[in-house]
Order: sequence, then structure tokens, then C-alpha cells
Amino acid sequence: MSKNAVRGLRSMTVARPHIVPNKYFTANVAKDVWSLTNEAAAAAAGNAQNKGRELINLGQGFFSYSPPKFAITEAKKAVDIPLVNQYSPTRGRVSLLESLIKLYSPLYNAELKAENVTVTTGANEGILSCLMGILNPGDEVIVFEPFFDQYIPNIELLGGKVVYVPINPPKDMDQRVVKGTEWTVDYEQFANAITDKTKAVIINTPHNPIGKVFTREELTRIGEICVKKNVVIISDEVYEHLYFTDSFTRIATLSPEIGQLTLSVGSAGKSFAATGWRVGWVVSLNPELLSYVSKAHTRICFASPSPLQEAVANSINDALEINYFENMRQEYKHKYDIFTSVFKELGLPYTEPEGTYFILVDFSKVKIPEGYSYPEEIANKAKDFRIAYWLINELGVVAIPPTEFYIKEHEKAAENLLRFAVCKDDQYLEKAVDRLRLLKNYL
Repeated sequence: MSKNAVRGLRSMTVARPHIVPNKYFTANVAKDVWSLTNEAAAAAAGNAQNKGRELINLGQGFFSYSPPKFAITEAKKAVDIPLVNQYSPTRGRVSLLESLIKLYSPLYNAELKAENVTVTTGANEGILSCLMGILNPGDEVIVFEPFFDQYIPNIELLGGKVVYVPINPPKDMDQRVVKGTEWTVDYEQFANAITDKTKAVIINTPHNPIGKVFTREELTRIGEICVKKNVVIISDEVYEHLYFTDSFTRIATLSPEIGQLTLSVGSAGKSFAATGWRVGWVVSLNPELLSYVSKAHTRICFASPSPLQEAVANSINDALEINYFENMRQEYKHKYDIFTSVFKELGLPYTEPEGTYFILVDFSKVKIPEGYSYPEEIANKAKDFRIAYWLINELGVVAIPPTEFYIKEHEKAAENLLRFAVCKDDQYLEKAVDRLRLLKNYL
């Protein structure tokens, strides 16, 4: 081809095709909290205040350390087996199903079978599969507020309608350290929110971002209402091994009737500090109900990553032999002792975590200088977004504004709060404590 021809091709203007995208995404053009926070952190890393010091990222719930050695070993072993690198059965590798049955049968006080478990590509896909398996356009799903933000598009993209029921905070949580049990559900309000269109309710325990572990009594009240109204319970239990109360109640185990309506979602990523592995599962005592989830999962992604399924299968077996989950809980109690020390020193109230690796801290007493400048996309957000932006830029500490987990009408409940993630090594948390001591200059 001649040089003139090449130049001609380069100078041609190619018309862009007119593609009409999914209207859900074009109608929701605002940046999500993760994008806003990450972009703000990237920009703040080089400002005058942060120049020469490390940015302390306690925002998104990713780990600063590797999975346990036994899990890493199992992952390395798995990829060396030729057939393990090929498709797995859509409901999960036999080895992983067997390990999950071994793990959950004692917890459910039942002899579970393969028909009681479906493996998914992470817990989020598990929740999407639960919803896709049972929802028809116009069906309603009740979500307790605050909520994990991903629940909402999962419901709405399927043509479902979200109905919000608040978890009410203690009225004086800006004055003292409060407990997760003080965040309460109005059961009459919950029952009244159920209509003839209600198909399901999503409950998250241990709860992100509150850190609340729902009690046996609370779950029984919710479960009994769902049985009476024939409402499916999707129980997001991804932090099931991170509870610091005396015990953790699984709603599916409270009665045979509740169990038949419940789909419980778990996560290898949260259990083994391996969020990038994307292996989750759904457990149900009702094989027919679970079969709808499995059918949806098949159409969403057919099967989940085979080597990592094999690694998780063997890691569960290893964990049970060495009491890994109990040891992990004790390690997290120590992490919270490190991190909360600075808030005790400064007199900043927080919700005492009963589970998860998150903590909500009240910043009402922190005085941000008047006239502080914010970018427009932050200035128009709730107050906690401005607090988070200030904290990143002035102290170099990243946190998440939790009003993202509320609808606009209810965000007042969390406007003075920030969510911090403590899934970091102890040395990193000690650095965070030292940095947060600078808050004393703003009290």
C-alpha cells in the first residue's frame, strides 16, 4: 500500500455507530462511592499535606496481607493438576461441595447433601443468582437500610422493586460508644412493608457497615413474619466466621419452616482473605428453592473458576483441622483493640463491632475549618462525603462515607459517620492510629 493511501486511511473519519445502552445505566450516571473515594485518594496522595507520607487506606474492604499459607499452598497445588484447569460442573466441583457439606452439616444440625449447595462466582453473583432465580418483573424485595450497595442494581436490573426498611440507630450515638444490638428493626414496620408483590427480603448478618450481629430473637421475629407472609429470605452471611459475640445465629436453623424459605450466601474471599478468588456459595435446606438459584447461576456464568474452587475445598478441610476460624476471630479482636484505642483517647463515639471487619465512627465532634474547599461532585453529596474528602486530604486517611448505603431521604441518619476497614495487618493499623491522633487538633 502506498504512503498516500495510508495517509488517506488515517485521515478518514469513522462514523460511530448509534448504540442504545441499557437505560438503567444511562439513568444512573452519578459516580459510585468506590470511584469517588479512589479518585479522591489518588489526587490527595500528591498534595502538600500528604507529600512524603504514606496514604493510609482503610476504605474498601480489601486485605493488606496474603491469604493464610495453607490456602496459598492449596492454590498452587490446584493449578498443577491438568483437569482442575478445565470447566467445573455448574453447581460446583465435587470436592468443594463435599467440603461445604462437611463444614455446614454440624452448623445446620442436619445431614446436608449436594442438592443443598450451589457454588457461585463470589457471593455477589450468589445473591444475583438468588434474585434472578425467583424474581419476575414487578416483584418487590425488602432491603434493610443501611444496605450493601450492590443489592440495589441486582434487584432493579431484573425488573424488581426495592422496598426499604430502616435499621434504626441509637438516638444518642453521637455521645457515646454504642452496641450493634442498639441498632434495631421496627417489626411492625417490617410486616407492614410486605405486600402481595413481596417476593423476598435480604438480611445481612454480621452486618456491613454497622458491624451488628443479629440476635436469635431478632432473626426469629423476622423469620416468623416471612413464614406467615410466604417471603423468601436471602441471608447474606459472608462474614459468618467474623463474629465477636458468644455465638452466631443462622436464620435458616431457627425452625423447619424458616429453613424452607431461606437461601444463605457465603464467601471464601472473606473467610480466607482472598477477595480476588471470587468463590462463593449458596446453601439451602430447600433443594427446590435452591434449584432456581442454580439455574440462574448456569445462565449467568455457567461455572466458577475451577482451580480456586479446588483450593477452597482443600482450604476448608485444612481450616477445620487447625481451628483456623476461631483463631481468626481472636486476631480480629486484637485488631479492633488496636484501632479503637485512638477513638477512646479522643472521645469519638463509635458502634462497637460485633462482627465483620468494619467499624462506624461518629465524627460529629470533629470541626472542619469553615470555608474548606470541595470539588463540586463532593460538595453536592451528603456531609459524610465531605468529612471523608477532608480526612483524605488533610490527614491522609481513607474511609468510606456510609450514606452511600442509604437512600437520599434517609441519609441524615449517617451523615456524621465514617466506615473504616480493619482487614489490615497490625502494623498498618498502628500507623493508622498514629495518623488519626492528628484529629485532636480539630476537636
